[in-house]
Amino acid sequence: MSERGTARRRLRDIALALGVGMTLVAGVAACSSPSDGGAAAETGESDGSRAITGEITVFAAASLTGTFTELASDFESAYPGTTVTLNFAGSSDLVTQIVEGAPADVFASADTKNMAKLADSDLLDGSSTDFATNTLEIAVPSSNPAKIASLDDLARAGVKTVICAPQVPCGSATVAIEKASGVDIQPVSEESSVTDVLGKVTSGEADAGLVYVTDVRAAGDAVVGIPFDESTEAVNTYPIATLRGTAQSDVARAFVAYVASPAGQKVLADAGFGAP
Repeated sequence: MSERGTARRRLRDIALALGVGMTLVAGVAACSSPSDGGAAAETGESDGSRAITGEITVFAAASLTGTFTELASDFESAYPGTTVTLNFAGSSDLVTQIVEGAPADVFASADTKNMAKLADSDLLDGSSTDFATNTLEIAVPSSNPAKIASLDDLARAGVKTVICAPQVPCGSATVAIEKASGVDIQPVSEESSVTDVLGKVTSGEADAGLVYVTDVRAAGDAVVGIPFDESTEAVNTYPIATLRGTAQSDVARAFVAYVASPAGQKVLADAGFGAP
């Protein structure tokens, strides 16, 4: 074979080799993309959920104890690699803690008034989101020793009634109801959270207490709830917000969004909260 023929054959072999190589590269690329997508589909995770990891601390109103405990667990399951630490107390007490520098990433209040205090102090990361409503109900021990049947009975002589302090959302609602109804309640004590009021009733220290509908439901057989028409005079709206300065803004915002999501709203509705 001539030198020219030999050269042509070598060029042809090189071209064929390059063609096969490009085919193999294209084939690997085509196979790798569906494989990656398939792995994500199998785990049930979106790119966003896989990227969100970290720990946040949520300050929440005492009346949210049961629901937020459940929501935090659900959120951690939906976003593996996240941890939610919860701190419950009266909304006004939580605001004081946050203003004084307590480390918190999210705040959920039992009223808009206390959330506004943080907004006025420029401590919110953006605006708040309303996620639930709640109304008051009379809670009495299961035996109802004072024979309470209406709001008027709470002002009756000799009846030991416990309410929330005025600066607490449930106490502010109580004040509004008293003004609207003309009923003057003389409580034996004013508590810093609605759970403290409920505790006085369940322990038998009080004949009655004004708490939220959701607290009565959560207490089960320990108390009996007595609804009253005047409760509509004070409907509390619950807002939630991410706090300025959080080092975990992605996780904090995802938690806020989860609370407002259909899954979060179902948990709240099941506990007796109204829609925002």
